[in-house]
Amino acid sequence: MAFARSTILSGLTALALLAAPLRASADQVTVFAAAALTNALDAVAERWQADTGHRALMSYAGTSALARQIQGGAPADIFISASVDWMDALEASGDLRAGARRDILGTRLVLIAHGQGAEPVTLDESLDLLAMLDGGKLSMSLVDAVPSGVYGRAALEALGLWEAVAPHVVQSYNVRSALAFVAMGEAPLGIVYATDAVVEDNVSVIGTFPETSHPPIILPAAITAQSESPVAEAFFDFLNSEPARDIWADHGFELVE
Repeated sequence: MAFARSTILSGLTALALLAAPLRASADQVTVFAAAALTNALDAVAERWQADTGHRALMSYAGTSALARQIQGGAPADIFISASVDWMDALEASGDLRAGARRDILGTRLVLIAHGQGAEPVTLDESLDLLAMLDGGKLSMSLVDAVPSGVYGRAALEALGLWEAVAPHVVQSYNVRSALAFVAMGEAPLGIVYATDAVVEDNVSVIGTFPETSHPPIILPAAITAQSESPVAEAFFDFLNSEPARDIWADHGFELVE
């Protein structure tokens, strides 16, 4: 339940920042980031603060919700997205600082099951995913808005599995909520990023979707056009520093060269 409360608090933080904008002080930077980055990015921010004395204020939520908040004027200095498409949308709307965008990370899409020790499966056209659900739900992020859900639907469609399981999908506002449903036993199976699955003890990764079944999962970062923090550029650069890259790798992320 602590995990679920953490997810809820992350969402409330984002809403609070939107409702009552707060500008970062001279030694602070406000970061809006996809929920999938929570553990790793917290560790990066802690290392940055230890090295520099500066502070990064984090707001985690679904990528689509954060992008819309930035377009609406929410006070983010840096945005780290789980979707290239949403970063493209912010660039097109003029909400990113020119030349301050970089692809930093990649990850994989996996099928998870409740509990430890679940039997692995091969994710291909022959999988009877509906039978595996056994009347239960398939936990995913919003399949038309949140990147992990969009990727998950694309993968299921590519494998010819979507039509059968679509009526049994329960959708969440971000990938950590989708993970929590499976961890708590509210859904027997779910689709999340591999880097999310490793932070929860009460789930098993039972299969990794073929990379050819969905678009590449790339996480870009950018400084927003409205940023006024004098340390935004320093934190943006730190995201690709050697200490940060070690942390990303320790949390299972693939590093984009």
